[in-house]
Amino acid sequence: MPLNLEERPIFMIGAERSGTTLVMALLGCHSRIAVPEVVWYYPRFYPYLHTYGDLSIEANFRTLAQEMVFGLKTPFWGMQVNPRTIVDEVIELAPERSFAGLYAGMHLRFAQYVNKPRWGEKTPHNLYFVGPMHNDFPNAQFIYITRDGRDASVDYMESSFGPTNIYCAADSWKRCWNAVKEWREPLREKGLWLDVRYEELVREPEKVMRGVCEFLNEDFEEGIFEFYKTDMCKARGASRDHAPLGKPISDKYIGIHKDLLSLRDQRIFAAVAGKELEEAGYVNTVEPEMPSQLMINKYIEFDGRVRAATLDGFEGHIVYESYNDWLIDQREERRKKGLWSPDTAPKIFPTGDQNEEYIIGQRASDKWKKHFSVKRRYVGDVVL
Repeated sequence: MPLNLEERPIFMIGAERSGTTLVMALLGCHSRIAVPEVVWYYPRFYPYLHTYGDLSIEANFRTLAQEMVFGLKTPFWGMQVNPRTIVDEVIELAPERSFAGLYAGMHLRFAQYVNKPRWGEKTPHNLYFVGPMHNDFPNAQFIYITRDGRDASVDYMESSFGPTNIYCAADSWKRCWNAVKEWREPLREKGLWLDVRYEELVREPEKVMRGVCEFLNEDFEEGIFEFYKTDMCKARGASRDHAPLGKPISDKYIGIHKDLLSLRDQRIFAAVAGKELEEAGYVNTVEPEMPSQLMINKYIEFDGRVRAATLDGFEGHIVYESYNDWLIDQREERRKKGLWSPDTAPKIFPTGDQNEEYIIGQRASDKWKKHFSVKRRYVGDVVL
């Protein structure tokens, strides 16, 4: 059933490489708001909850709890806990015996650890699950961060994860923008939705964050701008993909596509996502040029190949991906035990979608991981 928590949850969403981590870091420095590392619970678990069987059965509920607790890419969000008791602690804090209950229990445990009353969570692809999240937490507030899709595409193509060419990057950004369209106005009318533009945030951080705090009904605190001094930001800032987090807010990443995207790539972006770019309030400055279908097919195939082949490369996400693959294995094991059947399984989005693997957070498709015989790795020292 819906959980109306006394301290309203805060969900930070948006296309990856759009500033969601910056907002996570800022709010995580507020004296009342606990924001752990990225969790990916809704994309990873929600579409496949039926594979756990009846959650009113203790064994099934505990299996879900164990996979959620031990599956964090940052183990236990950095909390010093007893691995033998942490699952019981989360279950005890869960307001109800459900996925949403465990989700709340896990975040309440973190909030207890950092001694703050309210919690927030940032997973970019939660934007695909706004409906279920609103249903589970009706009074939760959503902050959607928008960045110029061309700049976000540059960051995607230069990062160690995500789309690897302009066609696939533009398509991903477009899908993210369209995924929340039906929810933006209804939730805004309820006082549960706030749009934040990345460019305004980095140019006028105090003005924007005062507005964010007003939306959340929290006092504004100057200390949030010390985010780069936290352990999380120091660790992330040491990596190439998250280097800006290790320094104070800067506006130097605005407009990077003008230098780093070729004119042809800018035209391809305009053809793929130009309509959505203008809806988001940005100006197209080039004529659109849609690639031929043959070239589109090549873009998609090569994107799949590169994603898989580089998983274990420089700052790659092989450990994160290995756990995602392990979760899929566990679903299959539960099927073999008769806990669920594909014939009667509900078709919950994104099940069956052509981009299902990427929507739920996979960094590469199973097809290409098998093609390149990518071996799993469960231990690593790379900040994801």
